[in-house]
Formats: sequence, C-alpha cells, structure tokens
Amino acid sequence: MAKFYARRQVSILAALTGLIASVALFNSPTASAALPTPVSGATARSYLAQLTVATENRTGYSRDLFPHWITISGTCNTRETVLKRDGSNVTTDSACAATSGSWYSQYDGVTTTDASSFDIDHVVPLAEAWDSGASKWTTAQRQAFANDLTRPQLIAVSASSNRSKSDQDPAEWVPTRTAYRCTYVRAWVQVKYYYNLSVDSAEKSALTSYLSGC
Repeated sequence: MAKFYARRQVSILAALTGLIASVALFNSPTASAALPTPVSGATARSYLAQLTVATENRTGYSRDLFPHWITISGTCNTRETVLKRDGSNVTTDSACAATSGSWYSQYDGVTTTDASSFDIDHVVPLAEAWDSGASKWTTAQRQAFANDLTRPQLIAVSASSNRSKSDQDPAEWVPTRTAYRCTYVRAWVQVKYYYNLSVDSAEKSALTSYLSGC
C-alpha cells in the first residue's frame, strides 16, 4: 500500500509539473527579439569607464545623413532582415516584405502578427550618435552605423515604444519592461564604446546606476 501511494504521489507530481510547464509555455511570448547578445555587465562597466564625457551638440543634424535600410541580401533591406531575425514563423513575399509571423517587443511586452505595427529601433539613436561624435564621420561610416547587424544596435519593437523613446538617452528613457533594462543599457554602452562615441554627464550617471544592478 505504501508503494501504491508513493507511485500515486510521483504521478501527481509529474502531472503538476507538466501543467506548470504548459502554463509557462502558454504565457511566454510567441517570439522574442534576437538582438545580438550584448557584453556582460562587468564588461559594460569597464567600457563605460573608458568613454569620453562631453556635452552634446546637435548642430547640423539630419536623419538623411545616415543612409539606412540599405539592401542586405537579395531583395531584403535592413528593416526586413531584422523583422525576419526577430520574429517567429516569419514568411515573406518575393520583395522580402513580411506577410505573416509573430513579433514580441522587448521594450514593452507587446506581441503582434502585423509587421507594419513594429519599428526597427536604433538602440543608440541616430541623433544621439550625431550629438556624441558621428557628426565628424564620413557618410559611409554613418551608413554602417545605421545598418549595423553585428553589434546590438538594431531591434524590432512596437512602434509605440520606439516613438516614446524617440532620440532620448538612458538618462531620459529606458524600456518600460524592467526585465529588459539591463540588456538595453549593456547594448547601449557596447555600441557607444565600439563606435568611440562620447556620453554626457547625466547619461553616464544613469548608465552607471543601471549597470550596478547587472
């Protein structure tokens, strides 16, 4: 009899474990943005310490100075490439436009099956890059920055979160999904470090604070 009850308890436990796993799967996002994994918190803190602190200057900025959404492969431009990378079960037409799929916005937790409702965010905005050093770059350098698929610089997110962010730095805006903030600031610092961009004092203070918990 003791063995029967033991087997029954094991069976019940297995059933509960399966139920919990099913619930977790049901509640998880259908797609998760595949931003290239940023450097660790420790490395980001080291990078931040090496960034030049300087005031920002937006004189002369125009988004057109950063040629973006260039052709990446075949008929696919940068936007379409990121949508395919960051979505789940994405299908495209002959022009590489997404016709179906699912996308999850790491910034605010929004899920969609309508690719047109998502934007491709530059983690370090183009205007922010201009303010902190890109004004001195060549057009080719600015194009490389605006279409960088290697660094954690481009990510598909809800249009509402992208427009809420606009061109603000982490002293002014971070994702409303607190679970993603550490990834976001690590990505921000890595991009700024790679491109030798400066930070202003408020930006550095905010990054230091967020990274202390990463």
